[in-house]
Amino acid sequence: MPSMPIRVAMISSECEPWAKTGGLADVVDALARALEVVDGAAIDGRVDVFLPRYRGVPEPDPARIERTTVLRVPDPMTPSGNSSVTVIDVAADGYRLRLVDHPAAFDRDGYYGDAAGDYPDNAWRFGLFCRTALEALRADGRALDVLHLHDWHTGPAAIYRDERYADDPIIGGAAILITLHNLAYHGWTPRSAVRQLGLAPGDGVVPLKADGIDLLLAGIERAELVNTVSPGFAAEALTPEFGMGLDGALRAKGDRFLGILNGLDTTVWDPAADADIAAPFSAEDRTGKAACRADLLDTLGFDARDEGPVIGMIGRLDPQKGFDLLAGASPTLLERGVRLVVQGSGPASLADPFRVLAEAHPRKIAFIERFDRVMARKIYAGADFFAMPSRFEPCGQGQMIALRYGTPPIVHRVGGLADTVIDEVATPGGGTGFTFSDGSVAGLLAACAAAVAMRDRGGPVWESLLDRGMAVDFDWVTGSAPRYVAAYGRAMDIRRATA
Repeated sequence: MPSMPIRVAMISSECEPWAKTGGLADVVDALARALEVVDGAAIDGRVDVFLPRYRGVPEPDPARIERTTVLRVPDPMTPSGNSSVTVIDVAADGYRLRLVDHPAAFDRDGYYGDAAGDYPDNAWRFGLFCRTALEALRADGRALDVLHLHDWHTGPAAIYRDERYADDPIIGGAAILITLHNLAYHGWTPRSAVRQLGLAPGDGVVPLKADGIDLLLAGIERAELVNTVSPGFAAEALTPEFGMGLDGALRAKGDRFLGILNGLDTTVWDPAADADIAAPFSAEDRTGKAACRADLLDTLGFDARDEGPVIGMIGRLDPQKGFDLLAGASPTLLERGVRLVVQGSGPASLADPFRVLAEAHPRKIAFIERFDRVMARKIYAGADFFAMPSRFEPCGQGQMIALRYGTPPIVHRVGGLADTVIDEVATPGGGTGFTFSDGSVAGLLAACAAAVAMRDRGGPVWESLLDRGMAVDFDWVTGSAPRYVAAYGRAMDIRRATA
C-alpha cells in the first residue's frame, strides 16, 4: 500500500442510494465507504465521489450540505464557451458526495435516454460533467493523486487530463485508474457529435478521417491502470468473444490490466439484521429461514405447505442475464415440481414469456415486473435456490447475496460467477452452489436437477453446503478495498515514471 496519504476522487454516473440502474451504483458507494476504514489505506481525508444531479436524485438533507459552489466551466456548446455549473458537496456515509447540478444536462426523465433511445447529446452531458469535476478539484487547491473513473461516461475526464490540464499542478500529475463494469457500452460519439466534447477531427485526439470517438476506449488507452471487476472476466475480456471490440486495447495494456473482484456490503446484506424479511437468521442459527420461505410463498400466493423447490431470479431483463434460458427451461422445471419467482423489467421480448407462464400457472410461477427492493430481499431469504444463467458476467452481486442468505446459487460458469461460486458436483463436500459450463437451456436444466436432488436428499451434506456458502467472506473492507488501494499506489508509480 502507498506509504503516504493519497487523495482520491471518483467520477461516476451512478452511486447508491442517489442514482442507480445497476451494480455500478452499489460498487461506487460501497468502495468509497470501505476506503475510509481500510487498515493502513492512508487515504487523505474522505474520498470525493462526483455524480450528476439527475432529476431523480433525492434532495440532500440540508444539514448534510457542506458547501455549494458555482463554477464557470468550459462548455463548447454555448456561444460564450462557458457555462455556470453548481457543485453541491454533501456529507455522505463515509465519503463526500459532490453533485454536479446543471438542469439543461441532467434534469430529464432518464439518466441516459428515454423511450426514443439514448439522448443525442450524451457526449456533451457527460463531457460537461467530467469537466466540472476537474474544475471543482482545481478550485479545492489540493493536488490530486488518483482519479478513479468508472465506465464510458467518465472517459472524457481522461482526455481532458491529458489535453486540457497536462500542466495543471492540481490535475496534471494525477494517475488514472479506470474500472470497467460493463464492456458492452462504449459511449460511441459519431464524428458529427465530437464538437460536443470540445474536440474536432484532426485535433490530435480525433484522427482527421475518423468516424468518431469511442469514449471507453479513450479512457482505457490514457489510463495508467485499467481493471474490471473480477479476475475471471479480466481473462475473458482479452478474447474477441467477451472483449466487445476492446480486447485488442486491453491486451495492449499488458500487466496494467487486471481484475479486482467486487465485494459485498455485509452491513447492508445481513440476514441476521434485515428488517425486510420475515425472521432473522444466521449461519449459526438458520431457524428463521423457514419463516422467510413461508412468508415469500404466502406473499406470492403459492402454497407454503408445498415442500417443492423454489428458484428465484432477480435482475434487469437483458439478453446478457440469461432470462430467456430460464424461460426456456420453465416448462421442464414445472414438470419436475419446481416453482419460480422472477423479478425484473425490460423489453417485451424477454418479459412476455414470463407473463404468459405466470398467467397460465399463477400458483407456480410469479413474475414481478418491476424492481422492488423489499421483494428482492424476500426472494434472497426465502427461495431455495437463486439462478444466474448469465451469458457473461463481469462480477455479479446476486450470487454473493444469495450465498450470504443461505440460498445456493445456480450459475453459468463465466466471469465473476466462476470466481465466486464453487460447484458442489465438481467438488463434492467443498462446493457453495451449482454451476454449468454450457450456456444453454439444457445446461441450466442439468444444474437445476443436481441442485434439487441434493436438497431432496437433505441431511448433513445439504446443511454443510449452506454452511460453506454463508461462510464465504466477500466483505469490501477485508477483500476488495485493500486491492484497490494497492492499485492506486501502482497507478501513481506508473504516472511518476512516465510523466
